[in-house]
Amino acid sequence: MKTDHLTLGIELGSTNIKAVLLDANLETVATGTHTWENELQNGLWTYSLPAVQNGVRQAFAALAKKVPSHQLTNITAIGISAMMHGYLAFDKSGHLLTPFRTWRNTNTAAAAAALSKTFDTNIPLRWSVAHLYQAILDKEPHTNEIAHLTTLAGYVHWCLTGNSVLGVGDASGVFPINVATGSYDKNLLAKFDALAHQHGFSQPLHTLLPQVLPAGARGGRLAEAGAQWLDPTGTLQPGALVCPPEGDAGTGMVATNSVSPRTGNISVGTSIFAMIVLEHALQSSHPELDIVTTPAGDLVAMVHCNNGSSELAAWMEVFRQFTAALGISVTTDEIYAAVFGAALDGAADGGGLLAYNFLAGEPIVGLEAGRPAVVRSPDSTLSLPNFGRALLYSVFATLALGFRTLRAEEVSIDTLFAHGGLFRTPEAAGHFLAGFVESPIAVAQSAVEGGAWGIAVLAAYAAAVASGDGRTLAAWLDEVVFANTTFDVYDPNPADLRGIEAYLGKYLAGLDIERAAILALE
Repeated sequence: MKTDHLTLGIELGSTNIKAVLLDANLETVATGTHTWENELQNGLWTYSLPAVQNGVRQAFAALAKKVPSHQLTNITAIGISAMMHGYLAFDKSGHLLTPFRTWRNTNTAAAAAALSKTFDTNIPLRWSVAHLYQAILDKEPHTNEIAHLTTLAGYVHWCLTGNSVLGVGDASGVFPINVATGSYDKNLLAKFDALAHQHGFSQPLHTLLPQVLPAGARGGRLAEAGAQWLDPTGTLQPGALVCPPEGDAGTGMVATNSVSPRTGNISVGTSIFAMIVLEHALQSSHPELDIVTTPAGDLVAMVHCNNGSSELAAWMEVFRQFTAALGISVTTDEIYAAVFGAALDGAADGGGLLAYNFLAGEPIVGLEAGRPAVVRSPDSTLSLPNFGRALLYSVFATLALGFRTLRAEEVSIDTLFAHGGLFRTPEAAGHFLAGFVESPIAVAQSAVEGGAWGIAVLAAYAAAVASGDGRTLAAWLDEVVFANTTFDVYDPNPADLRGIEAYLGKYLAGLDIERAAILALE
């Protein structure tokens, strides 16, 4: 292990904040985590800013306990990543005007529909511009005081450096990007201003948005106040290069080396999404597909599902509690391994069981709210293998609907990489995911590291560019980071393909159950 040129990556996920320290060989020196949860306030999902600072500090402190303190004074570069999209609006004094509205909120349907029509491009409900325009439509008083809009990653970066910037990948979930200029689309900015002006909002949008930067650019330096904000012990010293902050989608692409055209990755966490790097623009706009960019600014089609593995994790906790009640001590990973192993023996169509993982609304299937459910017909076979398979199928089913649209657009994909904690038990997850997207799935050992590792790698890339390395991000990842990486590849099982097709037919028909549950269960 080389302790010079250390890079620190911190990612704020939906349920965990993770800090990763890498050495000069980009090997993990130490990690630290902090668990947190979003809150539902006045019908909107949020995290408080004190919870943001406390969580980042706790994750860094957990990491700091594992390394000699003098190493933390020699950090070369830092990167911040977080869940994408959402809405953080500040006044000119830097005060938050309304609680942080996360990607999970689906109250922006009217705004997203109006903007999609005006822009002639899909604007998802969770994008920052949709949140802003919805607040304007709702005549929320705070809109008259907005001086600065950013994302969660942009906010933490701002606290550390004092700079209002975003990596282009994160920025592409704030407002559409013109890939030719690498910044916000000026024509669409003008259209937004004209639309918003009709509702009394006169501030030009471009004056409120952070500067857009590509991977490899300098996002600033760790300020003295920023070092204190992150580490009140005073161990961490100011001066480190801080790369442009990115969203978790972009760092997932880096973590799986899928930033070149015809590559893609699938990230499985609280949400599940796929990022496919395009060779050219799509023929038309689709509500199932977001058009965003890689951290280097290349065009990406994103299939984003609000609901991922959270409901699966809740069932794993039930199984853990059951074993504890029997006096048996097992780890969570052992629970996952047992259930996933059993799922491999389940019926290809789930044995008549349907599981819906909707803790929140799911725009792809037209649901504005979520009601998790497990349903089966009387003649189904209720067993652990079938139940485990149905739970896993529920994680991937909605994603498969977006991939149908990609195939209709004849999007070419050479390789799909997957990452996230679900792949600590990769065999069942890998094979079933391959079946739902009808493509081989590659999983690297670093897959479980996820976005915190990815943003640390982006920080190392920014330091390399600052030192004179002229390689593109794609070339640098190929030649430096992944040159000796091996992948486990999981192919679709033909028998599973037939079963999955049958499962999806019942899954779509059963969505009426979800709609009824939303009305019946407030």
